[in-house]
Order: sequence, then C-alpha cells, then structure tokens
Amino acid sequence: MVLDFAKMEGIGNDFVLLDDMDGALGAMGYPALARKLCDRRFGVGADGIILALPSDACDIGFRIFNSDGSEAEMCGNGMRCFAAFVNDRGLLAGTRFTVETKAGTIVPEIIEATRDGVTRVCVDMGEPVLSPRKIPFDVEGERAVSVPLTADDREYAVTAVSMGNPHAVIVVDRLTGDEPVTFGPSIETHPLFPLKTNVEFVEVVSSSEVKMRVWERGAGETLACGTGACATAVATNLLGLTGREVKVGLKGGDLIIAWNESDNHILKTGPATLVFEGRVTV
Repeated sequence: MVLDFAKMEGIGNDFVLLDDMDGALGAMGYPALARKLCDRRFGVGADGIILALPSDACDIGFRIFNSDGSEAEMCGNGMRCFAAFVNDRGLLAGTRFTVETKAGTIVPEIIEATRDGVTRVCVDMGEPVLSPRKIPFDVEGERAVSVPLTADDREYAVTAVSMGNPHAVIVVDRLTGDEPVTFGPSIETHPLFPLKTNVEFVEVVSSSEVKMRVWERGAGETLACGTGACATAVATNLLGLTGREVKVGLKGGDLIIAWNESDNHILKTGPATLVFEGRVTV
C-alpha cells in the first residue's frame, strides 16, 4: 500500500501524520505501522505517528502511537501539528474545533497562519488531574506534591500530574542535560506508576520561566513534550516556584503555558511546522 503522509514537528517533537478518515489503515495495525514509519534509518523517522479519524463525539478523532508501537493518550506538541494538518488538508472548516482523544476532548485553535500553512496554534488542554489515584500514581493523599521516590538507589522529590497521560516532575537546582537518559528510564518504569510515566527534569529560572528536559514514556528522550510542559507549569506552581503563566524552555524551543484560575483549564501556545510531505510504500 502507498501512503500519503506529512512529516511535522512542534519544537523538535516530530510526527508522521496520516489521514485515516476512511479507516483503511486500521487493518494494517497501527502499532506495527508506527514502528515501521518512525524508524529513523529504515522509515520516515519520527517520535510517533498521528492519525486523523472520524468521531461521533467531536468534530474529528485523534490517535497517537509512539515509535515503539505503544499508544499514548494524548500529545500536546502532536496536537498542534494535528490541528495544522487538519486545516492544511481541508479535513475541517474553521480555525477552532473539537478533537476526540483517549484523554478526552481537546480544543485547538489556529492563531497564526501564512500562505505556506499554519505556524502557531493554541490548545485548550483541559484541566490537570492531580489525584494520585487517577494519574495513576500509587501513593496516598489528594495530591502528590514533592513525594519521595527512590529509583536505582537515588531519591527524588516527585510531583505527579496527569494531562491525560502521567507525568513525574522533578525540580533540580541546575540542569546538566544528562538527566533524562541517566535517570529517566528507571523512573518511567517505577512500580508506583502502574501505567509507566513521562519524566520531566526542571530548572526554575524565575517565577515566569523554567527550563525542562524530558524522558517520554515509549519514546525516550525527545526535544520537547507539550503535555510535559503543561504538567511542569502546574507542578512548579503547586510548589510555589512559578506563577500561573510560564515560559517553558525545551531543547527544541519554547512553549507558553497558562493555567487559568477561572476555569482551571490549561492553554498551551506554540509553533507547528511542516517539515515535508511524501509518499511511502508499506
């Protein structure tokens, strides 16, 4: 089968986007398709694949599979790319629409576009989940803020947040850049996270700016993680280190995260860039 695809990136987090509105790709098996297309030597190369699907509940459906074939509930950077893809391909009219995901309904809005396509998207990520039981994170209490966690004989202070997918946010005095690869795998698979977890290492620059490095569940270290940036903004606010709007600096670029006090929703604003379009035989 020959597939048309778009390769897109959101501050370095890259994806292969596919139109499966007719359901033809489902028979191939999405996990196997993800492993094949995401291979950086024998495939297109990406952190994951994203599929546009029909939805009975929303304007359109969204599914994402990591490079290892595992399915994620949602992806913030991927959602911006998805919104641009949907708009550029004419799958929906308008600049704001509802998207059905495994993490619930997400509402992206295109806020900047040029003749070459969408360049900037704001995504209403909904409300953060702070209950450990719902994250899930197997500890007691209503919130998991600065919880001691031991992995590989090293103790961390973890603040756990779900943005539809689990995150373990760890504040450090100073980032070296080695933290994700060195410490991420053992925390990702820690038994207190029954569904595994994404892991964010964070250096607070000021009350309105942080730096973040990430180890993503099922993908390893990536240049950026949108849901991780949202979880980081929530965690650092709960720890009293930042305000409700913060610039999150990642390897691939910056995201602006605002946690609205009025409705508890998180707004994430950042770029979405088309790298190239192509056709691939699978």
